[in-house]
Amino acid sequence: MAFLNPSSPTSEKLEKQFVEFRHHLEESGNLRERIQAVATEIDSVTRIIYASLLLVHQCLPVSEVIEKAKAQIGVLKEHYSRLSEIVRECPGQYYRYHGDWKSETQTVVSLLAFMHWLETGTLVLHSEVEEKLGLIPTELGLDVDDYLVGICFMSNELPRYVVNQVTAGDYDCPRKVLKFLTDLHAAFRMLNLRNDFLRKKFDGMKYDLRKVEEVFYDVKIRGLAANGDSVGEKQAQGQS
Repeated sequence: MAFLNPSSPTSEKLEKQFVEFRHHLEESGNLRERIQAVATEIDSVTRIIYASLLLVHQCLPVSEVIEKAKAQIGVLKEHYSRLSEIVRECPGQYYRYHGDWKSETQTVVSLLAFMHWLETGTLVLHSEVEEKLGLIPTELGLDVDDYLVGICFMSNELPRYVVNQVTAGDYDCPRKVLKFLTDLHAAFRMLNLRNDFLRKKFDGMKYDLRKVEEVFYDVKIRGLAANGDSVGEKQAQGQS
């Protein structure tokens, strides 16, 4: 077996290469630690928002619940601004570090989407989420997969919301939520999703839709449903 001479040109090149590797890994590790620190702060804020939004299941006034949750959006915006500054230090390497804030961002999207739905009854758009968080697509944009996964997470909250609203006497809520989820599910079916995490989350949405359908039909059978537009019911029947 041949051994390299410590003073040979080959040995010097080898040593130089690994010294460069060491510096590169140290810089990368320091950058990742800074990103993860910001991601941890984002996670802390989302926990506060989620705790506030949980009160909507206790049938408190939506305006009161939303006001408390919205107070944290400015804090999120500051954290994403810091994250953008860090990412700018490594141009062209967005997806190398994206995994360090991906999960937290998906949760942020789900909470913003739920808040938006509670206020308007509509879906928050991708561009609207970027605007709320102060994201600039050319620097630190919102990944489309993160947006879609976040929307799937948001749909998980709707069956519970419907049940609690019916318990509180809002018998028209199932119809409204059924219409919204039916339209959302139909929109997702336009996408050619691969067999990955997003696909699994989308598959879970149909169970959310089915749970809301069951509540809607139960309320209707009992004669408690308000007379109104049954478009959501018809569309749901067409997709089942």
